[in-house]
Amino acid sequence: MSGAPRVVAAPRLYDRASGLAVVAELSARAAEGAGGVLLLTSRPGTGRTALLDRAVRDASVRAHLVGAPSGNRVPWSGVRALLSALAATPSAARRALRAARGPGGVPGALEALCPGEPLLLCLDDLHRWDAYSRTSLDAAWRGSRGPWAWVVSVAAYHRPPDVPGARLLTLGRLSDAGARALLDDLCRVPLPASLRSRLLDEAAGHPGVLTATAARFGAGPEPDGGPPGTVADDALLSEVYRGLLDSLPAECGRLLTLVAVAGEPPHGTGQPESRAGRPVGSDAVRPVRADAVQAVARAVRASPETLDRLVADGFLRGPRTALRFDDPFLRRAVLGTLPPARRRELSALFAPPTGAGAPAASGTTPPSPQAPEDVRGAPPAPRATEYVRVPSDAPCTPDDGRVPPTAPYVPDDVRVPPDVLRGRAELARGVAGLGDGPVGDAHHVLLLAHSLLREEAPLDAAEARFLAMEAAWAAGDPEACATALGGGPGGDPSGSRRPAGSPAEADAAERYFRDGMCAALDARLAEARAPLARVVALDGASGDPRRLVRAGAAALVLGDAPAAVRVHTRALATVRATAGTVPLCRVLEHLAYAELRAGQHERAAAHAREGLRTAELAGQRNAAAHQHAILALAASVRGDARAVREHAGRALGTARAHGLVQATTLAEWAIARAELAGGLAVQAAARLAPLVGRGPRGGHFALRMLVVPCFVEAACAAGREADAGRAAEEFAVWAGLGLDPQAPAQLARCRALLAGSGDPADWYREAVRQHEDGGNDFERARTLLAYGKWLRRRRRLVEARGPLSDALVTFERAAAGVWADQARAELRATGGAVRGRAVPGAAGELTPQQQRIAGLVAAGATNHEIADRLSLSRRTVDHHLRNVFARLGVRSRVELSGLLSRPPGDGRRSDR
Repeated sequence: MSGAPRVVAAPRLYDRASGLAVVAELSARAAEGAGGVLLLTSRPGTGRTALLDRAVRDASVRAHLVGAPSGNRVPWSGVRALLSALAATPSAARRALRAARGPGGVPGALEALCPGEPLLLCLDDLHRWDAYSRTSLDAAWRGSRGPWAWVVSVAAYHRPPDVPGARLLTLGRLSDAGARALLDDLCRVPLPASLRSRLLDEAAGHPGVLTATAARFGAGPEPDGGPPGTVADDALLSEVYRGLLDSLPAECGRLLTLVAVAGEPPHGTGQPESRAGRPVGSDAVRPVRADAVQAVARAVRASPETLDRLVADGFLRGPRTALRFDDPFLRRAVLGTLPPARRRELSALFAPPTGAGAPAASGTTPPSPQAPEDVRGAPPAPRATEYVRVPSDAPCTPDDGRVPPTAPYVPDDVRVPPDVLRGRAELARGVAGLGDGPVGDAHHVLLLAHSLLREEAPLDAAEARFLAMEAAWAAGDPEACATALGGGPGGDPSGSRRPAGSPAEADAAERYFRDGMCAALDARLAEARAPLARVVALDGASGDPRRLVRAGAAALVLGDAPAAVRVHTRALATVRATAGTVPLCRVLEHLAYAELRAGQHERAAAHAREGLRTAELAGQRNAAAHQHAILALAASVRGDARAVREHAGRALGTARAHGLVQATTLAEWAIARAELAGGLAVQAAARLAPLVGRGPRGGHFALRMLVVPCFVEAACAAGREADAGRAAEEFAVWAGLGLDPQAPAQLARCRALLAGSGDPADWYREAVRQHEDGGNDFERARTLLAYGKWLRRRRRLVEARGPLSDALVTFERAAAGVWADQARAELRATGGAVRGRAVPGAAGELTPQQQRIAGLVAAGATNHEIADRLSLSRRTVDHHLRNVFARLGVRSRVELSGLLSRPPGDGRRSDR
């Protein structure tokens, strides 16, 4: 060699003349005020971004290239990046973003920034943009487009947006002449002829592979023949495909790895190795049986729907008895990410038995002689939008791994029906959206999955129906819940009936669940009891985690929290033992909520912490938000205000963005309960008032009544007796339905708090009696505390000691520190013997009542708030506070706070 090949950083484009001509035509239309949309798709490394960059540089109108924002999970980050590129100042960009969020949408924002100006807007990697930006852009493309030409790139294996009248350009690999020209452009110092020939042969016209391989040889001279072995090896291909592989969900990555390993030829058989991803011999890459891959996949906790999703999205092709990678380079890239030891370990799972006459390996099957070599997977699902396809410059032939965009579909008798493939893919997308994304979107995707699966895959259709209802439930939308269930007994969300005798119709538990939930959502609770009880009996006895979760949901609607805990505990054990199809974080979410409803707060917190770890590892932000909300409620029982603020804040951060009304209600409830425990009744009542109301500002429809007792207590302490009375009357109607065993006792406590000048003693005693059958010790202790406080204020000190002592013991057993402190202080104020935490430092010189007032002052409470908290007059609080100042020798509230915060024995206190 005369020297090391020098690689040029920005080579010219080859075989892309037709694509650039289409963009130029689109720019000309924009200049005339017409505009339009061009969708650009290709496999990794084939030059989508390079074509967009060239189009922007050659444009005859103002043009901008906007890539996927780094914070692609931040709502509106994509539209913000687009408007920032167009705006002259940051403030103008902010104003435009506000306009884009308004009725005018993105077109209104563009018109405000560039009135009447033709634009060429190139959006790269739209599949990586946030959902809010994609939705707003889709609406802009469907509506008035203005003088704007849009060129939108979407990677292969992602569905392009449905845009009526859009043109679709698919970039293929380069022709032989184009590949040679690109290589010569990349390496200005010619490569040795033999190495050049090998590189061109192995790259097979792939621009990304050519560029990466040329860069490798730009590091220094090579022998004339080049390196031994394959030039474009698996490790290099894994770098070219790195972006695609990193963007895949973990389950999809594991399944692709299994299919890639299962398709490797047996070692030591003398079969030739494949080059450039193309089989040299007919058995160099073995087709793979889907059932064998799924059998191994269960060991790595991958759901069976994931394999169908990979086929539907085009990663894999062929019938289920002979799966192959649609892109052979992708198969080798997947293998290139595996360490050698892991690759050998996985290969052993698919190794055929040894010995003469051994049967064929169960994981593979030889190619069928009747099946053509270019058998494709299921065709794309039918779309309402018909694209105008733009031919690419380079011809594509199936025998070199380049599949033309209009390749014919060859049916196969054993293939999965197209609707089932698409339905399972939509089901997988809906499950992903339910775990991380706006749940309203997931609801509609799951309804689509149900409509596609209901004829051929009734069990999957039932799962899609239940998950669609679950998404609507999380969103707090009872009408959408009814739509998912069919709108009534025996209904169907698609608007059509299944044929009689179909498997899903014969599923009694699914039919009972649908009928019972429809009746419950329609407030026909008497009709809902029997079918939901049958669901608990039938599904609760099964070993299917999906049915167990459904049974637990039915039990909670019936108000049987202990039964829900038992069923969800069985579901958790089943998922852990069998790696079932229900995600672990979802089961833990249901179990923790059931335990919270059952009053098992510490167990709920333990399972919620485990669920939070699992959800965060899986990237399930919605599940994590629910777990944070449950942890906030558990912390409000303990009285840990810091933990309440932390968990509730994280829950609300996701819940408000994704429409999780259930998580929002739980988090706000937790904050209010912590405020009530800290004596901030006015703030607590103001926070809870919207949650117990109806309408768009109201709380979750299934949680409103559960929040009412807490609101009544806060409202009475804040002087809002009228609001509390109205809420209590509605709560009385709900309590009479018998859907919550705690409701009768809580209603009696509300009646006692609202008794005013009357004698509420009978109501308190009735509440305590009802609590004996409820099983929730924390709520019973709160009733005893309220009863004891009322007795103490009436100077019935001896009578007050019994309820207060009982409440103190219960709170201490539940580790409810702040509530226990309240009971302890009330008991001390009656003159009763109190064992418990010693009062440290200067506070030990004060009386029990003075200690309570001083502690609240140190916490920042005003005299008015202290009076509300302790049920005293402001004059009494002023009197006690003057005595505290005199006894401790301080002159201000600041000095008092500093003194009480010092450890015992601190010598800085001065005598006055």
